[in-house]
Amino acid sequence: MKNILRVVCLGLVLWGIGTNAQAQEKYTVSGYVKDIANGEGLIGVSVYVREASTGVVTNPYGFYSLTLPQGEYTLVFSYIGYEKLTRTLTLGSDQRLNVEMAAESRQLQEVVVSTTKEDDNVRSLEMSVNKVDIKTIRKIPALLGEVDVIRSIQLLPGVTTVGEGASGFNVRGGDVSQNLILLDEAPVYNSSHLFGFFSVFNPDAVKDVKLIKGGIPAQYGGRISSILDVRMKEGNTKQREINGGIGTIFSRLTYEQPFAQSRGSFIVAARRSYIDVLAKPFLKGDLKKSRFNFYDLTAKVNYRLDDKNTFYASGYFGRDVFGAADFGFGWGNGTATARWNHIFSNKLFLNLTGYYSNYDYSIESDRNNKDAEDKFTWNSKIISSSLKPDFTYYLTPNNQISFGGQYIRYNTRPGNAVAISSGESRNISLDSRYGDESALYIANEQKISDLLSLQYGLRYSFYRNLGPGQVYEYQEIQKGERKYPVLPGTAVPKGDVIKQYGNWEPRFSLNMSLTSTASIKASYNRTAQYLHLLSNTAASSPLDVWTLSTNLIKPEIADQVALGWFQNFRDNTYEASVEVYYKDLQNQIDYVRNSDLLLNRYVEGDLLFGKGRAYGAEFFLKKNKGRLTGWLSYTLARTERLVEGVNNDAWFPARFDKPHNLTAVGIFELNKRLTLSSNFTIASGTPATFPTNRFEYNGWALPYNVYNARNNNRIPPYHRLDLAATLKSKRKLFNTGESEWVFSVYNAYNRRNPYSVYVQPNEDNPLTTEAIRFSVIGSIIPAVTYNFKF
Repeated sequence: MKNILRVVCLGLVLWGIGTNAQAQEKYTVSGYVKDIANGEGLIGVSVYVREASTGVVTNPYGFYSLTLPQGEYTLVFSYIGYEKLTRTLTLGSDQRLNVEMAAESRQLQEVVVSTTKEDDNVRSLEMSVNKVDIKTIRKIPALLGEVDVIRSIQLLPGVTTVGEGASGFNVRGGDVSQNLILLDEAPVYNSSHLFGFFSVFNPDAVKDVKLIKGGIPAQYGGRISSILDVRMKEGNTKQREINGGIGTIFSRLTYEQPFAQSRGSFIVAARRSYIDVLAKPFLKGDLKKSRFNFYDLTAKVNYRLDDKNTFYASGYFGRDVFGAADFGFGWGNGTATARWNHIFSNKLFLNLTGYYSNYDYSIESDRNNKDAEDKFTWNSKIISSSLKPDFTYYLTPNNQISFGGQYIRYNTRPGNAVAISSGESRNISLDSRYGDESALYIANEQKISDLLSLQYGLRYSFYRNLGPGQVYEYQEIQKGERKYPVLPGTAVPKGDVIKQYGNWEPRFSLNMSLTSTASIKASYNRTAQYLHLLSNTAASSPLDVWTLSTNLIKPEIADQVALGWFQNFRDNTYEASVEVYYKDLQNQIDYVRNSDLLLNRYVEGDLLFGKGRAYGAEFFLKKNKGRLTGWLSYTLARTERLVEGVNNDAWFPARFDKPHNLTAVGIFELNKRLTLSSNFTIASGTPATFPTNRFEYNGWALPYNVYNARNNNRIPPYHRLDLAATLKSKRKLFNTGESEWVFSVYNAYNRRNPYSVYVQPNEDNPLTTEAIRFSVIGSIIPAVTYNFKF
């Protein structure tokens, strides 16, 4: 493998050198681009060289590098929402040029909702990528007035959810576990608070949000559906800053502070809900001991040692707590990330990342009585730790090579459970499972000409399922039904390899410019996933089990191709795109009827495996400038599965299949103080399995599906309108700061959207059946939030 990668690396470098070699001596200008107000590095700033008609964009840390022949040049730094900067220099040696950009002093009619470089959607190689600026997210109407990253991306094309309050999101035919959610490069295994109503991302600490649905670069791996890359703010290096908000359901407070003469800075952000505090006066008896809240703490510190070395450390800790009397239930995430940015030369940039991520949940009865004769405790967890070096080599302005690798160690505990009945204790715990994943990658982003740009790369991932562990073989009696273990199993010692898998993952993207404002893009990527979420419910829950690939659970594989047209109109006021895609999915996990996934030592016997396909078209129109901004998106798509023994061996729609999905977002700057916004969503209902017959037993009519059909019907369509108004206060807070009131109405016309529909015997007449429509939210939800900053 190493020899093959060396050959590929050498070939990419030689091609880049050969296509860009010139006899004239060259020098490099490089540096960082930051926000003049707070010192934050700016991601994706366009650095354009007028005389050479070429340029680059800054990386996720605000770094850029340009290698040019000796001479005099004019560098233009542009970023929508910021004042354009021009710098002239005489390049006769390598130079360092750091710049700071200021936000535009815009008149009302020049308001924009994007902070990417002009024509980025047309000129860049990225496709199937959506970036939502946190300033825009803040203006979108939200549930209970609370800004939410996950809910905002559900308004984008190709992104859906199975229903109100569902945890996670679905992208282009993938389930929620097939999205790699990163917070400062550490994976987050459960991105939701309050069973899916809010996300774990504190908007006051978020700097950048990027969703990659296709054309996935080679440096990303481990999931087959999408990458949600959330970057935290680094902290204000200019001055102390405090901001927060007081809302209907929770409050926020964020503190930023520079130190060491602005060589470093930190940010600390905290949130806590207080439903239990507000409800306590109205609760009586045992309910007075009820607990139902969530909280989280986000922190980050960075320190610039010198011009070539910068260190970052960040972390997140959050938890949901629910309980009544002596019953307790809780879950939470914890992440820690350490990063080192090092500039080896003006052309070679390194980001070395190490992270630790832990997700766990616990259930306990009689938690306040240690001597209880009837008691139950249960906890589960998944821990991963990783080391990941990423190198970027700026060969020329037209040729950028990236390479690196990653090592991940997994430790999963499916269930540690003890049941006490009549004073007798019984341990029903499951053994921990272990594995590791390694990867190497190399990629090249190359501008062949003014009309054609390419990005091509290769990733190789290698996974091992490790002992100690018990390995079982299973016998199959009937296709689609439960398999039974052949006992006894085989004990594998600690450190021994139970099963290993390796996968080549090629990546390719193309951009062909038609005009200066229009282009055609195409991409292909193969991705592999070795970690799986077991859930046989409509949406994932905190109790779902993460499991590793084993001798029987093979890695999930996805191949996706996409083709798109991108165009801007009226000097970047409007941007439009149309993308079509097809995704082939292998080794998809399904479940037998009445499957038992929790605390099941033989859970592999309840699993089925099949293949999937997803295909569709995404239409997107966005208005970036003017008093009225926003976007309109429509997705026409299908997501299907084929599993032997299910649905009579025919293709059936996946539980999260939504053929039609239309969203509209509008933001109107009425004046300098008042902003109005709204969003509207209408989508097809999700599939459901309804009974085809019934039989009578002991005077009850019991529904039954006699034809073995899966997802043979749909629940009614989903549609909802949300409204919001943001009013800036006239008075300064503490004579220095600013504040605003946010008034919002969620589900403005009181739509009772169904989450599910099921059939049961009628209570009054058990010999008849009735369909029950279950809705999570069935009323208008108004809210008021007060935000402040000083």
